Amino acid sequence: HKGWLLSVMALLAACGTDQAPTAAPPEIAVVEVSVRDTPITQDFVGQTRGSTDIPIRARVEGFLESLNFQQGGAVKEGQLLYTIDARPFLAKVVEAEGRLAEARTMLAKSRADLARIKPLAEMKAVSQQELDATTAQRDAALGSLQAAEAQLELANIELGYTSLHSPINGHIGITLAQVGEFVGAPPNPVVLNYVSLTDPIRVRFSINERDYLRLSREVYKRRQQENQQTGEEEGYGSVELILADGSVFEHRGRVIAADAAMNPETGTFTLEADFPNPQGIVIAGQFARARIQIDMLRDALLVPQRAVAELQGNFRVFTVAADGTVALKSVELGPQVGQMVVVDSGLEAGERVALEGLLT
Repeated sequence: HKGWLLSVMALLAACGTDQAPTAAPPEIAVVEVSVRDTPITQDFVGQTRGSTDIPIRARVEGFLESLNFQQGGAVKEGQLLYTIDARPFLAKVVEAEGRLAEARTMLAKSRADLARIKPLAEMKAVSQQELDATTAQRDAALGSLQAAEAQLELANIELGYTSLHSPINGHIGITLAQVGEFVGAPPNPVVLNYVSLTDPIRVRFSINERDYLRLSREVYKRRQQENQQTGEEEGYGSVELILADGSVFEHRGRVIAADAAMNPETGTFTLEADFPNPQGIVIAGQFARARIQIDMLRDALLVPQRAVAELQGNFRVFTVAADGTVALKSVELGPQVGQMVVVDSGLEAGERVALEGLLT
């Protein structure tokens, strides 16, 4: 046992003489606090619609005879879209033409009677009463002629409504009525389809009262600045469109319409923006986000979002001095801008902050 103990003690002594390898200090990735004027944007959920959306209505009742377009395809202004059975309306035209002919005949007779009676009345061969009656018959016949002409015009108008044409260039949707269906009177279809102009495409979105105030102040400042430079007024500015897959639409748009007042029921203010859409990538009825500038921060301090650590609602960053000294600082944060975040207080321009190396 004595020999075994001596062996163990000798082994421990030998181990005690070995020194553990010294670990190399970790490399710290740092970035300098940047300073720049930073536009603050916000996304608002909206829905696309045609810049012009026109319902195709059946303005007379009847059986649908034909569809003359490719559903979902492009249509030209004036292109025939639907026809409704015109026979009842042709009959009305013929009837109105007959009444007009009768009215013309009655007017011709009354004028002839008046031309015959008038000289006799001047000669006192007939009474003044008979002359007055003949004059009244002529005036009544003239009124009947005007009424008959109006009835014929109305009958021709209704006949024209049996052919439905596209009012604009655009795209037409899926028909809401089929050939043979009775249309033009509820509960049957009255609106048969929609034609939409999708270049430009329009996006309607709403902002809350707080964002509206921020946006209005920013617009006012831009107007003042640009009026001094160019003398021209600037509207709400350009808008980006964020599509459902998260991609940014390649064309920027502009706000072209706004509500006259805040909606008291929802507490929101509605805006509409138009975007060029020459390739027809965006169609009406899609949900999208409108990204609009609501503020401009002058000389804002920005650091990468990943350089900030949060602990119980408090935000901290590690600053790295020129000699490599590391210090922990508490900061107050502003809005996030992409992968960066605005620092309201706690840092100075030119300071360097550590990225995630010390924060993990």
